[in-house]
Parts: sequence; C-alpha cells; structure tokens
Amino acid sequence: MAREKPRSKTRNAPRSTTDKKVSTSEGVKLRRSTRKNRVGVGATPNQQALEAAKIPVPTEESPDISSALRQLRAERNLSLDKLAYESGVSRAMLSQIELGRSTPTITVLWRIARALGVPFSSLLAGPAPDEPLVFRASRAKVLKSADGSFSTRALFPLDQTHSAEFYELRLAPRGVENADAHSSGTSENLVVTTGTLEVKVGGVTLELKTGDATYFQADVPHEYRNPTAHETVAYLVMTYAHRN
Repeated sequence: MAREKPRSKTRNAPRSTTDKKVSTSEGVKLRRSTRKNRVGVGATPNQQALEAAKIPVPTEESPDISSALRQLRAERNLSLDKLAYESGVSRAMLSQIELGRSTPTITVLWRIARALGVPFSSLLAGPAPDEPLVFRASRAKVLKSADGSFSTRALFPLDQTHSAEFYELRLAPRGVENADAHSSGTSENLVVTTGTLEVKVGGVTLELKTGDATYFQADVPHEYRNPTAHETVAYLVMTYAHRN
C-alpha cells in the first residue's frame, strides 16, 4: 500500500517579517481609530484637547441648489413665471429644482444665474468657512451636461464673495459643450492638463494641447470640443468684472 503523502504545512507557515510589520501597522491604526471614537462625553480636558488636534481638515459639503435658488428669487421678488420668462427655463423645471426633485444641468444653471444677475457660484452657495478647506475628490459635487459628456466641479468655497472662480473641467472623447455668454466683462483663463481641447470663441477656433493655456472674454457664446478618442481635462479660472 502506498504511503500517504504528508499534508502541506503552508497554512501553518510562519508569517514573513514584512507581513508582521504590515499587521502591526494596521493594528496600530485600528487601535488609534477605536480610541478616537471612544473619546467624547466624560473625557478629560487633556484628552479632548489631544483629540481636537486630530480632527480632519474640514471638507466642502455639496451645495444646496434648491435653497439658494429660492432665496435669490425671493430677494428679487421674482415669481416662477417671471424667472422662467427671463431665463428661458420652464416654470415646471424651476419648480422641480426649488423642491429638490431635479438636478439642473450646467447649461440650465448658467441661464438661471444670468437671469438673476448673479455669478454661477451663487446658486451653489454655502457659508464661507474661517478654516482651511480640503476638497475631497470622493465627495465632490460634479455638475454634468445633458448628455453627460461634459462635467465640471468647483475647486473653491461656494460662497458669494469671489471675484474669481476655479473649476476642473472634463470632456469625454468627441464631446462638445456649448456655453452661453456670461455676464458682461467675464473672462476665462484655461489650461489643459490632459489631452487636447478645441475652444471656439468669436469665430476663432483655438487648438490646445497638454500644457497649453488660453485667455479670452467669455461674455459671448463659446464652445469646448474634444476632437480625440481620449478624455480631456482642463482647469479654468473665471473672473467677473467689478463684482461687489
């Protein structure tokens, strides 16, 4: 009778030194996290002070478009019908936005902002923080075009006091975004960080490669186009003229 082969001892093999180090590190993080969660009511002043020093840097919360729109409309004593007439956005759509039942596209927001006579960011407004902010990509409020090919996210605190605004723009392969004219005197300064971007403004088409930048007056209709099969990423600084 053939002798039975000895069982493999792989399962009981000792961990490597590297594995031990990783486990120890993870264990330390876990214990610190658990201890941090325990500190609260009943903690001594010293414990509270130590834990306060470990509080993460605040992050920008998602904007409340519905509340901002209601407030701006009320401040101007505008009815939904009047705002619909001035913006070209239907009364039904405005009502849905104010009720928080519909998320407007970038184009719709621009039209509403122009009709209200306010900068785009006013519809995304929140309280201006006193402390530094971190804009986590995982928690970003991304606005998209109707077909989803163009997206933008604000990289600045969403209050109403800025004379300049900073955005990340992403344009899908072969994507096109037509932008309405912004308020008089508005300018755009844009740099491409990935891919190729064509910017059409005032009858002129500019082709920008990675690293190229442009500056132009944005108070006329303009267009962004990605002529390639790869995503284009750009960063935009929008500056408003003589804002109070």
